[in-house]
Amino acid sequence: MADVLTTDAAVATPKAARTATHAWDRNRARSALAMVAPALVLMCLLLLGPLLGVFALSLTDYQLGSPTFSWIGFANYQEMFADRVFWISFRNTLTYVAIVVPSAVGLGLGVALLIESGTSLRALYRTVYFLPVMATLIAMSIVWEFMLHPQFGLINGLLRDIGVSGFSWLQDRRTALYALCVVGIWQALGFNMVLFLAGLVSIPRQLYDAAEMDGAHSAWARFRLVTWPMLGPTTVFVFVITGIRSFQVFDTVHVLTKGGPSKSSEVLIHTMYIESFEFFRSGYGAALTVVFLVFVLLLTLVKSTLANRGVHYA
Repeated sequence: MADVLTTDAAVATPKAARTATHAWDRNRARSALAMVAPALVLMCLLLLGPLLGVFALSLTDYQLGSPTFSWIGFANYQEMFADRVFWISFRNTLTYVAIVVPSAVGLGLGVALLIESGTSLRALYRTVYFLPVMATLIAMSIVWEFMLHPQFGLINGLLRDIGVSGFSWLQDRRTALYALCVVGIWQALGFNMVLFLAGLVSIPRQLYDAAEMDGAHSAWARFRLVTWPMLGPTTVFVFVITGIRSFQVFDTVHVLTKGGPSKSSEVLIHTMYIESFEFFRSGYGAALTVVFLVFVLLLTLVKSTLANRGVHYA
C-alpha cells in the first residue's frame, strides 16, 4: 500500500510542477504584455493610425474644405501613374538622391578624416562644418538665392573675375536641379562629418599599431585595412539617413525654384504639397504620399540588406 502511495505522489509531483510552470509563464506573458501595451498604443496612435488614415484618404476624391467626398478606389493611383508631372518629379528626385548621397557621404568622411588627423583647432573645424546643420534651412536658402543670382550673385562675380561668364543657376532648366544638389550637399556634409567622427573615435588605437607592425606604414594602407572596415556600420547608417533626408527635400526647392523652370527641379514632396495645399486635391496628394513612403521604405530595406553584406569588424 505504501508503494502505491509513493508511486502516485511521484506521478502527481511532475504534473503539479508542469501546471505551476504553465501558470508562471502565463503570468509572465501577461506582465510583459501589460508593460508593452503603452508603447503599442502610442505606436498605433502616432504611427500606424496616421498611415492608415493617409491610405484611406488616397482612396477618395476628397478636396480640402469640401464637406463631402466619395470613395473612388484606386483611381488616384491610376491618374498618378499616367501623369507626366509625377514621372518628371520622380526622375528629378532620383537624380537629386544619386548626386547628393554619395557626394555628401564621401565629403563627410573626408572632412572627418582630416579633422581627426589634425593636431590643433579640431573644435573650431567641427563647429564651422556643423554650422549648416544648425542653421535654419529656409533662411540659408534665401542666402543661397542671393549667392546664385545671375547679376549680382557672389558665385557669378567670382567667375567673372577669372574671365568666365556667369550662369542663371536657378532660372536655367539645365542647371537648376544641380544647383539644388550643391545646396543639399552643403547642408548634409556637417551632419555626416559628426557621425563619421564618432565612428573614428570608437576605433581602437591598438588596431593601427598592429597594422603598422604587419607592414601597413602608409596612411592609405591603414585606412584600407583598419579604418574602412571598422567604419562599415557607421557608413551604412550614414548612407541610409542621408538617402532618406535627400528624398525628403522640400525647403530649398520651394524657396529657390518652386519646381521650375518648366518642372526641371520638381521633386516628389513638392508635388505632394502643390496638389494638396494649392490645388486642394487632398485625395490625390495622399496617393502621392503613399507611393513615396512605399518607395522610400523599399529602397531603405534594399540598401540596408546589400550594405550589411559588406559590413564587418576587423
